[in-house]
Amino acid sequence: MKILMVLTSHDQLGDTGEKTGFWLEEFAAPYYVLRDAGAAMTLASPKGGQPPLDPKSDAEDARTGATRRFKQDDAAQQALANTLKLSSVDAGQFDAVFYPGGHGPMWDLAGSADSRKLIEDFAAAGKPVGAVCHAPAVFRDVRDKNGAPFVKGRRVTGFSNSEEEAVGLTGVVPFLLEDMLKEKGGDFRRGDDWGPHVEVDGTLVTGQNPASSEEAAKELLALLT
Repeated sequence: MKILMVLTSHDQLGDTGEKTGFWLEEFAAPYYVLRDAGAAMTLASPKGGQPPLDPKSDAEDARTGATRRFKQDDAAQQALANTLKLSSVDAGQFDAVFYPGGHGPMWDLAGSADSRKLIEDFAAAGKPVGAVCHAPAVFRDVRDKNGAPFVKGRRVTGFSNSEEEAVGLTGVVPFLLEDMLKEKGGDFRRGDDWGPHVEVDGTLVTGQNPASSEEAAKELLALLT
């Protein structure tokens, strides 16, 4: 079982002067769910190398068992520091793909032609595709085999408008994720703010927020096993 994880390379939070990137829990929890189940994990990002970590996700109040485990895991840290360049990755080499969130993907992966082709190739082959929190932004330009938006008519979730408002970034992000998924025809579902909520529609798995990352990975794993 070979699983690809795709992380952002974008580290600027709009024009705020603050840093962003990927959210540590949304990487660490799925990474360990999948790796502990025996999956061979490969990490990639648009620029390759070390993806930027959102510093807020490493603050004490954001830490979880998975993030603490990662901090003690030299092998996982080495893997993260040496992600493959996304353009070099072939979907045919993997059984599934998972995208951790953080605000970064809204800027680079949402518009990445390499990411779009990768998702379309996974979907065409009937392989599971997962994304959590802000990472469903990667579906913005993805099309199905008939040319329709990838999420059209499918149950999806992601970081909600009310959660974005709560963190004060409604006017900073390039688009609101919930609005975009609805505009593309997605059947957007959500749970309570900050509570775990996962949607599975066929081979598509989406999680609403950081609290949903572990469950989203478990659902992806269930599709494979």
